[in-house]
Amino acid sequence: MNLTIVIPVYNEEENLSPLAQAIIRVMAEQPSFTILFVDDGSEDASLKLLKNMASQDSRITYLSLSRNFGHQAALRAGLEAAEGDCVITLDGDFQHPPELIPSMLEAYRQGFDIVATRRLDAVAGPGKGLGPGKKLSSWLFYSLMKWLGEIKIEPGSADFRLLSRRAVDGLLSMPERTLFLRGAVPWIGFPSTELSYKPGERRSGKSKYSFTKMLSFALDGITSFSVKPLRLASMAGCLISAVGFLYALYALIVRLFTDKTVEGWTSLLISVLIIGGIQLVFMGIIGEYLGKLFLEAKHRPHYLVKECSPGLPHYGTGEKR
Repeated sequence: MNLTIVIPVYNEEENLSPLAQAIIRVMAEQPSFTILFVDDGSEDASLKLLKNMASQDSRITYLSLSRNFGHQAALRAGLEAAEGDCVITLDGDFQHPPELIPSMLEAYRQGFDIVATRRLDAVAGPGKGLGPGKKLSSWLFYSLMKWLGEIKIEPGSADFRLLSRRAVDGLLSMPERTLFLRGAVPWIGFPSTELSYKPGERRSGKSKYSFTKMLSFALDGITSFSVKPLRLASMAGCLISAVGFLYALYALIVRLFTDKTVEGWTSLLISVLIIGGIQLVFMGIIGEYLGKLFLEAKHRPHYLVKECSPGLPHYGTGEKR
């Protein structure tokens, strides 16, 4: 069995060598494996270090993108270049423990095409854990996905997973520009299992996922796998129209059959502001979907490769393998 371990990195120069050494140590009994680092346009010395590591150990390869295309695009680049019978993806910040890899391989040998992982809230060690901002963004992300998404994504799901060759090929057959892997992996439907892990402490650097990026990530996931927001907008529009019709009927009856006048500069102003605000929200929802259609219509490549290890296959022009 040939294994490829794909690791997208962005400004992780201090983590690269220790992570590679940790993986090699864990994989001592695995005869054939390759570590593929995908440099997502790092601005530090990551690429220089990767070249040096690759020159010293043939099991280490690298793929460098022309700029920062984002975490999901870097993962896709690694999956397209990976040639193993199965592929494991993990982040380069030590929060995805390499020690879990043997258990993932054992599950693969038992017949599972997908071995997903689920992050436990507690972090190994006293006094460590997710910060308030990260907890809030994570809670909002999974709450939005549960409420509006049509693909079941468990809280704590991560891009730390094992995929068989046919699962990788299934994912790569999906050509969309904003491929949301946490939704695409369960969507392909191959036999899967799940392992839990306690995330390690980040060795150096800081998280690249801010609150804004996490919210954007959630919107990408929702709009990639669900039209429920559009349906909710239609239902809310019907409800508001019905209420408006009833209020107009009431005002007309009062005007024609009573001596009361319909007062209401305040109520009129409030109604206009509320309805106008709701309309803007719905226009934003529609804009999200139109924006995705616009990106798909241009057929731009998911990423561009600047350089890579000699002989390493890579794609990125929108063509299928």
